[in-house]
Amino acid sequence: AEERELWERRYGEAQSVWGWAPNRFVAEVLGPLSPGRALDLACGEGRNALWLADLGWRATAVDFAENALARGRTQAAEHGLDVEWVHADVLEYQPESAAYDAVVIAYLHLSADKLGTVLQRAEAAVAPGGTLVVVGHDVTNIAEGVGGPQDPAILYTPELVTERLSGLHVARAERVHRQTALAPQPAIDTLVVAQALGTR
Repeated sequence: AEERELWERRYGEAQSVWGWAPNRFVAEVLGPLSPGRALDLACGEGRNALWLADLGWRATAVDFAENALARGRTQAAEHGLDVEWVHADVLEYQPESAAYDAVVIAYLHLSADKLGTVLQRAEAAVAPGGTLVVVGHDVTNIAEGVGGPQDPAILYTPELVTERLSGLHVARAERVHRQTALAPQPAIDTLVVAQALGTR
């Protein structure tokens, strides 16, 4: 509840907290794919879900911060985009099984066991031939990168994510660099892309 209040406050302050452009790695991975059903877990204001909807995906966006979802709804209405907004905690939310051609988890920072729970549910939600994209601040970002949480207990490594995926084929698991306005050196993220066997 404390964390929810923190995010409600954070989303209550500025205009958009993250801007409306999609995460560059989500865009890089999912941009070339033909649209289907997409699930954005811990979507925040829904920048990735809105971008997917604009490309013709049927997007579902889940977050526990109601005012972040309210912003996403406003943005969707302004641009005539159809996104299904779900107000729920991703630790409790049970997505539809094998139903989504793309599942996105972007910058969801939890302890390893909680993240494991979300990753298992995300994995189960990927349809045959579908793609899971996980991106988050890497643990090396504290010393070598810029921005992001400074608590190593909630930061990512490629191994941390892949070890918690049992049934998907891992296509990419690496550290990637992302330039920000904060500093000359890039931010360092973990990026994992995994696919469910079968065809779409």
